[in-house]
Amino acid sequence: MKFVMNRDQLVDSVQDVMKAVSTRTTIPILTGIKIEAHEDGVTLTGSDSDISIERFIPAEEDGYEHVEVEKPGSIVLQARFFSEIVKKLPDSKIELEVSERFATRIRSGSSEFNLNGLDPQEYPRLPEVQENNKFSVQADLLKTLIRQTVFAVSTSETRPILTGVNWHIENGELNCVATDSHRLASRVATVEATSEELEFSNVVIPGKSLTELSKILDDSSELIDIVLTESQVLFKAKNILFFSRLLDGNYPDTSKLIPNESKTEMVISSKEFLQAIDRASLLAKEGRNNVVKLSTLDDGEIEISSNSPEIGRVFEHVSTESFEGDELKISFSAKYMMDALKAMDCSEVHIQFTGAMRPFVLTPLEEKTIKQLILPVRTY
Repeated sequence: MKFVMNRDQLVDSVQDVMKAVSTRTTIPILTGIKIEAHEDGVTLTGSDSDISIERFIPAEEDGYEHVEVEKPGSIVLQARFFSEIVKKLPDSKIELEVSERFATRIRSGSSEFNLNGLDPQEYPRLPEVQENNKFSVQADLLKTLIRQTVFAVSTSETRPILTGVNWHIENGELNCVATDSHRLASRVATVEATSEELEFSNVVIPGKSLTELSKILDDSSELIDIVLTESQVLFKAKNILFFSRLLDGNYPDTSKLIPNESKTEMVISSKEFLQAIDRASLLAKEGRNNVVKLSTLDDGEIEISSNSPEIGRVFEHVSTESFEGDELKISFSAKYMMDALKAMDCSEVHIQFTGAMRPFVLTPLEEKTIKQLILPVRTY
């Protein structure tokens, strides 16, 4: 195998596939990146058996030559060393040549590296995916969907299903839900489905996979095709394939968690509310629980307070835009509230409370497709 390639193009592609390569794997060959050169261009693959990323670099695109393949072939190179080497090579062009017994020479300008490659035949094949069960979402919307839900997945392996985000597709709408059983984030978006009825319309995608996917996607209106199978999901962007395994098991029915009625409602400036909670949490952080307290006052104001016996107390008064309903005293995790407010991207937030010990719901005032639910904390 032998090819010459633009260095920047190779660096970008290696960084993308590295997101799937794990240093801790029971399959030694998966610590490498598979490189395949063929007439059309070069394909790089990285995998940790949960996530697989394939990046294609076309020989020519828009009249611009990226790769010149002199001799087709394939090789697996140690990802850690290869990625560091290509980043630091001196010239804008890189020549890569594989000779007997997978010995690989990488040349650029005055620099030459010789690496011992691994047998590409031993590299696991990517899953074969039938593409009849798919829908499309714009890249920028997909990034937003991930950002507004993935933070609420569970980090504990006691209930593995909760470490993923539940995607449910019905009537051309995609509903994404994440919960760690103390809070819940949900977002609904309209999608373009190929058929009326998708065979696999309810799946759970690992939060880790979605986080890595969102790092690769760009903020464009390019359509990403999403193909669902029984055990895999495939995201297809231009020149990139991103595979992830799905989580096994049934996701809990979260629709019953969201209260239908409320006893206290308020509309408040997101920015002011977030900053007040951020300041109150400065003292709360020292305690084990990071809890702040919200109390309603007479004149449409609320008080945010936090008390850490060893350090001191903090009080913040914040005006609401509108307020109606019963008086309320409620405590909650400052971190959960701040995560929820940051995810919503809105200037004003509508909060509905159903009592001091019941979950409460946050929605942006203008946007009904996002819901955040937080469970209060007992503080007495």
